[in-house]
Amino acid sequence: MKPKQPHTWSGPDAPAAKAAYVRSMFARIVPRYDLINRLMTMGLDRRWRRMTAELAAPRGALALDLATGTGDLALELARRGSRLVVGADFCPDMLFAAVEKVRPAEAGARIAFVAADAQRMPFADDTFDCLVNGFLLRNLSDLHGALREFHRLLKPGGRLVCLDLTHPPRALRPLLWPWFRLAVPMLGGLLSGDFDAYTYLPDSLRTYPDAERLCAMLRAAGFAGATFRRVGLGAVAIHSAVKPQGRRQFN
Repeated sequence: MKPKQPHTWSGPDAPAAKAAYVRSMFARIVPRYDLINRLMTMGLDRRWRRMTAELAAPRGALALDLATGTGDLALELARRGSRLVVGADFCPDMLFAAVEKVRPAEAGARIAFVAADAQRMPFADDTFDCLVNGFLLRNLSDLHGALREFHRLLKPGGRLVCLDLTHPPRALRPLLWPWFRLAVPMLGGLLSGDFDAYTYLPDSLRTYPDAERLCAMLRAAGFAGATFRRVGLGAVAIHSAVKPQGRRQFN
């Protein structure tokens, strides 16, 4: 479902409409997804995923990678010693690509994939030792609800690590704006043949909270120790938090 430009949704059907659009968009760009990611980030996305996996402390853990895409972050978790990684995505086309990627990898034997929505996962409470996601949060139709779902899925003491774009510091916006608003949509559109998908990328930040506000949302969802680190000249943030031992009420 294609929204009017810019990419915004409103009304009672907005959550379902956004989800349908995002699923369709990612299905369309699968063939060039990895290549465009490398070019857009000048290869730094691999480093950011390694940092995300390291913060999750996955050795010996049952790990969940939400919005696994083509499986890069799931592979990092497995390489760092997770006993099992579950990679979940609600776009089947992405999962097909992930399966093909991890199959020949030595660590691939410890990765299982499931088609599921990050906002409504088919797992019991307190299942996972760590939960990560890469470039998921901006695409969710209910960010507050998703953070509560992440909290539900983690065991007490479990770690959450989220990698995503963020609003850069004000002083750097004039430097980053031409790249993010002009060059990235043009590059992505030319290589994928889907200009709409890569104009959605900067549009997805319009209603997304800044890094400090996301920390506050994590605390409201029941997490402790919420913090973040900026990378990519401040345009990308890695948020981390812990599900406390014991029970507490959401704010």
